[in-house]
Amino acid sequence: MAEGRTHFRRYDGGDPLAPPVDIAEALDAIGESVMGGTSPERAMNEFLRRGGRHQTGLDDLARRVAERRRDLLRRHNLDGTLNEVKQLLDHAVLEERKQLARDALMDDDDRAFAEMRLDNLPASTAAAVTELSDYAWQSPQARADYEKIKDLMGRELLDQRFEGMKQAMESATDEDRAAINEMLTDLNSLLEKHRLGEDTQQDFDDFMAKHGQFFPDNPQNVDELIDSLAKRSAAAQRMLNSMTQEQRDELMQLSAQAFGTPELMQSLSQLDSNLQALRPGEDWRGSQRFDGEQPLGLGDGTGVLQDLADLDELSEQLSQSYRGARMDDIDLDTLSRQLGDEAAVSARTLRELEKTLRESGTLRRDSAGALKLTPKAMRQLGKSLLKDIATRTAGRQGQRELHQAGAAGESSGATRPWEFGATEPWDIPRTILNGVRRRVGEGGGRLVAVDDIEIQETEDRTQAAVALLVDTSFSMALDNRWVPMKRTALALHTLIRSRFRGDHLQLIGFGRHAEVMDIEQLTALDAMWDKGTNLHHALLLANRHFRKHPNAQPVLLIVTDGEPTSHLEPDGSVSFSYPPHPRTIMRTFEELDNSGRLGAQTTFFRLGDDPGLARFVASMAKRVSGRVVAPELDDLGAAVVSSYLGSRASAPDADFGSEYGEWFGGRGFWVGG
Repeated sequence: MAEGRTHFRRYDGGDPLAPPVDIAEALDAIGESVMGGTSPERAMNEFLRRGGRHQTGLDDLARRVAERRRDLLRRHNLDGTLNEVKQLLDHAVLEERKQLARDALMDDDDRAFAEMRLDNLPASTAAAVTELSDYAWQSPQARADYEKIKDLMGRELLDQRFEGMKQAMESATDEDRAAINEMLTDLNSLLEKHRLGEDTQQDFDDFMAKHGQFFPDNPQNVDELIDSLAKRSAAAQRMLNSMTQEQRDELMQLSAQAFGTPELMQSLSQLDSNLQALRPGEDWRGSQRFDGEQPLGLGDGTGVLQDLADLDELSEQLSQSYRGARMDDIDLDTLSRQLGDEAAVSARTLRELEKTLRESGTLRRDSAGALKLTPKAMRQLGKSLLKDIATRTAGRQGQRELHQAGAAGESSGATRPWEFGATEPWDIPRTILNGVRRRVGEGGGRLVAVDDIEIQETEDRTQAAVALLVDTSFSMALDNRWVPMKRTALALHTLIRSRFRGDHLQLIGFGRHAEVMDIEQLTALDAMWDKGTNLHHALLLANRHFRKHPNAQPVLLIVTDGEPTSHLEPDGSVSFSYPPHPRTIMRTFEELDNSGRLGAQTTFFRLGDDPGLARFVASMAKRVSGRVVAPELDDLGAAVVSSYLGSRASAPDADFGSEYGEWFGGRGFWVGG
């Protein structure tokens, strides 16, 4: 690189002081979609397209790109240069006629010949300009206007290939024109050497040292120079392709008059040929239909064609629909130039969001290459669900997000930050100390904030064996109960794993048959057309779980939207009948009685308003002194968590009281007991 040259590039590293991107909303949306049967990859892409509450998505950016593209085509036409030339020509001819009429000293024969030439000019503007190339102008103003045509064509042709040349050459001298011609000669020589593979970096540096003022974008090597020139030249060709044949013919004829010599046009034609040979992949054959009223000159029109090409590329990048698409593909500089800095900031945030989701341990690829939610992501989703449950129920009842102070056992002497589900008493000294430190660091604030609270660790003196039985028959998916069921299971799983680690939770899904599932398997379960509601099999598995933990309090939670229609035969086969067969009912009742004999605290969560189901569930609950909750669908999670916490509160030696059931009451109602 030549000495003394300084290069500056636009900073594209984002705001170094910006806070880390928050993935909580994205993870919630992705988890919701995944539990509804969407793959994590597709769920992530859907969120990026849709955006969030305060985050513009790719679809909105793509819509704005499409609107700008339509606006450019509807606003403009390509007659600008031809109209400007025609106006200059008309003014020149008018001034010449005035001069001929008032020049009393002029020979009458010369006057008549000049008037005859003006009267018989061709209708074509280009042909008229050519016809007057050897005309002896009598009016100085007319001669100046005619010369402006040659100057205009030269500047427009240069502006087509080198943006900004029309203005830069407006008051150009003969020396300036000579410098342009020299630059074009040297540029074509450099491109020829590059095409033959004979150029060096020194050749490029020498060229830029001599002619760098003509290239404000400051390319760093010959390939960057060619890329920039080829894009502009291809846009110029597409502009010509977009014109009518008559317009093209007019411009070609006028181009020969550029700067009063064909030399410029010859150099530019050679430049176009070199660029087409070096960058055949550019769009040299495309065209657009312009329907507007605002005329564009050659340079401005070429710029608009470049803008249209940029918008087409942005549209494809924002669609993310091609194989291997990534957010890194989006050209933020181009997006900023076309839609403004705010759009680029939105796209950058989405890019950082995608990167964080992929690199933060929330998504991973399995052995088959498919994207999966990690256990870390499941924990985050569960915490979010629990927080949502607390916020919604407390908001409706006007109660604070703080559980009854008290311990589930003896204090261990350790403390930890308070979080949702905590029931232990505050550690007052540590909490106040945290508040003091925070106010010193922040220069003020409230006396105690939620993040300041620390609670005493306790050792549980009771345990529970919890079996959550969830209906996975097709009717659950058909009636939009599939995702709420999964959200409920995840919320309960998170609560027990984080706050009641001594409890033993087993998740059991039951359709035509029942199956013990881990939380990842259940949340990823696809809805299938599987006739049958085998509560009998699910109760068999639940009772087996209870027997494995004889010293724990059995807690049985059953979520269903239908009566049992299948059961297991002694040989392990499934018997299905609809309407329910009496034998299915009998076998289900027998296994439910076994749960009662094991001391299970049983709660049924009845989904739907079917009277037959209501009567049947009520009879089952009465049989084992259980309860029935008929929650609204969006309150299912709160109802199940409330029931679990209520069972913990009533366990021996557990000083929980009854506040949990009241706090998580929601809009469901008790219909049995």
